[in-house]
Amino acid sequence: MDSQQLKSSTAGNIALVVGATGITGSNLALKLIEKQWTVFGLSRNQKNDIEGLLPIAADLLDLKSLETALKDVSPTHVFFTTWMRKDTEEENIRINSAMIRNLLQVLSLKKTVQHVSLVTGLKHYLGPFDAYAKAGTLPETPLREEMPRLDLPNFYYAQEDEVYKAALRDGFTWNVHRPHTVIGKTIGNAMNMGTTLAVYASICKKEGLPLIWPGSEAQWNGLSDVTDAKILAEQIIWAATTNEAHNEAFNITNGDVFRWKWLWPKIAEWFEIDFEGYNDTIRPLETLLSKKQPIWTEIVNQHNLVENDLNKLASAWHTDLDLGRPLEVMTDMSKSRELGFSVYKSTKNSFFDLFSLLRNEQIIP
Repeated sequence: MDSQQLKSSTAGNIALVVGATGITGSNLALKLIEKQWTVFGLSRNQKNDIEGLLPIAADLLDLKSLETALKDVSPTHVFFTTWMRKDTEEENIRINSAMIRNLLQVLSLKKTVQHVSLVTGLKHYLGPFDAYAKAGTLPETPLREEMPRLDLPNFYYAQEDEVYKAALRDGFTWNVHRPHTVIGKTIGNAMNMGTTLAVYASICKKEGLPLIWPGSEAQWNGLSDVTDAKILAEQIIWAATTNEAHNEAFNITNGDVFRWKWLWPKIAEWFEIDFEGYNDTIRPLETLLSKKQPIWTEIVNQHNLVENDLNKLASAWHTDLDLGRPLEVMTDMSKSRELGFSVYKSTKNSFFDLFSLLRNEQIIP
């Protein structure tokens, strides 16, 4: 499709990306802009380093704030890519369902929304934070979209239900996207394994220490997959603009599978350091990084890096959650493949491309 045809096919498409500063939302916004959409980005602040993005600052828990911020915005497509973590799953449900409900309620009056896309994840199958991948709830893998909901409170289910209710009320189509661990560039994201591992490896190199595997035996030896943020963006846009894909939930990963015992040495090699694999115990990354702010500050000063706050770069708690699971986790991609989604990326290249980008932008040395 040439540029004129592309512009014609997307003319009139107005996207509202909710969570536009996050790892998923920022990559989605970039891809939509590349495809000639008009793109508004909603977040809690008006920070915007994406050329072509129209930033909106609003509080999703405040209806008045949303009404004011969206007064002159009438999107055709809403892409909801954000969430808030609270202390209990009941609070997660209350807050995260309210954010979607409030937004769609404000937009309902405009009668312009044609499609809503919601990004959740594999906790749909593995359970919420406080019962995550625990015995008694472990699913059979590969994970498939038709698997029933777990008999547990889960804010992902509450988010989906808000979309379904609004779709019945307003007549728009919808999709739900369930990525595995998302690999991509952002700063300050609550779940960011790629940057976390890059920072950890950089600290190991500075201290002359090996890259120690922090997770479980099942994750070290078992099959796994991940989701490149760009691949996720491609599927979101494909589903939103493909009639046959509407009103469906889709798993989304890179399309390959790997074992961490194969990838971990390659990550260590990229950073030119040694590694240690699984050795009969879990060694949480959160513990390993908890006292490393002084050494990171030294690295930042030595290499003139852009972010000194280790906690803004590394989400060790989430990386521990993923790598410490007591089972191998990979997803089935047949559903979207059979409908025509064929985009693929090598997972090794997802990590290496991210590491190169982080180095080029002076986030890691």
